[in-house]
This record gives sequence, C-alpha cells and structure tokens, in this order.
Amino acid sequence: MRKYKLKIPKTRRTFCKFCKTQTTHAVALAKKKERGTLRIGSIARLSKRGSAKTGFGNHGKFSRKALSAWKRMGAKTSKKSDFRLKCSVCNKTQVRSSGKRTKKLSIEDKAV
Repeated sequence: MRKYKLKIPKTRRTFCKFCKTQTTHAVALAKKKERGTLRIGSIARLSKRGSAKTGFGNHGKFSRKALSAWKRMGAKTSKKSDFRLKCSVCNKTQVRSSGKRTKKLSIEDKAV
C-alpha cells in the first residue's frame, strides 16, 4: 500500500463561478464539519413514517456494548481533503472536494 504525501501549490488558476472567468485562486484547507442537529429529528421522522425502528422497546438505543464491539470502527485511515479556493479578483470563496485520500497534505509555494 502506498503512503501518499500530497503537495499542493498555494495558488491555482481555475474557473471562478462568480466572475465566470478563469482567475488565480488562493488555496487553503477547509475543515470538515460535524453533522448537524438533524439526528434527533430524523429519528422522530422515521417513527412517524412507520420504519422498522418503531414500536415498543428502546431498540438498543440506551443499552449497548461499546461501539468498537459491534460497529466496524476505523475502516478508513484517511479522509478526502476539501479545498477552500478564494478568488483574487472578487474575493469570494468556493469549497471544492477535489482532494485525494492522503495521510499527509501540505500546501506549498510552487517550485521554480
């Protein structure tokens, strides 16, 4: 298995969807965010729609073993990186998930 160390230039010339032209963008790494507060609402919606989770009992919601005992934990060792591209003309930012799966990622100046 290969161990990738991805080196990405600090600036990239790419299409800006706000300017509608190709401009220079500053590249930064966007942080992955946690899932929102819809979790509780989505479970309530499931019960209203008559899912298999409805009925009596807690369905193991409150009394379970540790997650690592029953759930496949740690299947992937790396995440795909999201890049935040900031346009040098209009200063607007767009997030692109055009990254590869890597353990180490570094944003560097272009080698001359």
